[in-house]
Amino acid sequence: MKKHILTSMILLLVIPIQMNCQSNKQPLKLAIIGLTHTHVHWILGRENTGDVEIVGIVEPNRELAERYSKQHGFSMDLVYESMEELVNNSEPEAVAAFGTIYEHLEVVEFFAPKGIHVMVEKPLAVSLEHARAMEELAKKHDIHLLTNYETTWYPSNHKAREMLEEGRIGEMRKVIVRDGHKGPRKLGIDEEFLDWLLDPEQNGAGALMDFGCYGANLMTWLQNGKRPLSVTAVTQQLQKDNNPMVDDEAIIILTYENSNCVIQASWNWPIGRKDMEIYGLEAAIYADNRNDLRLRIAEGYDGFEQEEFNLEERPYPYNDPFSYFAALVHKEIEVLPFSLSSLENNMIVMEILQAAMQSARSGKTIPLK
Repeated sequence: MKKHILTSMILLLVIPIQMNCQSNKQPLKLAIIGLTHTHVHWILGRENTGDVEIVGIVEPNRELAERYSKQHGFSMDLVYESMEELVNNSEPEAVAAFGTIYEHLEVVEFFAPKGIHVMVEKPLAVSLEHARAMEELAKKHDIHLLTNYETTWYPSNHKAREMLEEGRIGEMRKVIVRDGHKGPRKLGIDEEFLDWLLDPEQNGAGALMDFGCYGANLMTWLQNGKRPLSVTAVTQQLQKDNNPMVDDEAIIILTYENSNCVIQASWNWPIGRKDMEIYGLEAAIYADNRNDLRLRIAEGYDGFEQEEFNLEERPYPYNDPFSYFAALVHKEIEVLPFSLSSLENNMIVMEILQAAMQSARSGKTIPLK
């Protein structure tokens, strides 16, 4: 087996130049709705690049807000009890929701009629019913409604798609996406997050919803918006004491006309992971993590030639959800159809997740009409 190590030096000088240019523009006036989703540390602990200004935070839990205020240094003067109090005292252009998945609909119901753009943490909604109501509001009031996934910003995933489109592996036949960790309780996640993450009403499901959405999102993107023909899912509860009301293990199979996808969403991995494998007729791509990728070109029966890539971060503003959101609201970029953050993609994700839950309950494969 031959082995070549390639290091990609992508746009090293471009990112800082663009960041400096951004400082001459007006920042996006962004409000944070909820602090119970610990992904909120992403924005609270984010380096100030001058493209986003937090103009308000809605969080009724005063103790939680004060704890995060001390941790991240924001003023408690920014914190409001309700969305009504927020808009009466500030003028956000956009909001980022960091509460329960169930609350996403309420956020869109309140802000969409005001023409205020919304970004939610994955998945888009707690159910397909909620998602359809959110979609209708977003279109009616002409706002951006984005869904943020950590994996959207992975250079490895974008390089994998680029290789696929270049024909480096031949026609795609199989995709395997694995996401998850050892489980919320084992990780010592804050109680405010656990209170709803382990609640089927507030989160929709357990690992199936929490991590199954990543694979559905990526596969819809790789398929350029094509919906699967059918969805089959099996769920288990392997940590009943830790997760008494929800699944902690889900395997979801998506079938397409000429390919399939296996999504392994789990709160039972010993080591946290977010990786993807793409198999074509001639080669395979392994996106091992955010920056590392391998290309294996088949030789004979089980031989292969391997190239390894260690990738630099993506260019601004495509390297960060808040930079992307700011550029989008300020009309510097556009959302591409069925791209990872897009509403079109994430409506299909919700169809897949709902079908997966139905399949797991019924023990049957669910065709998507």
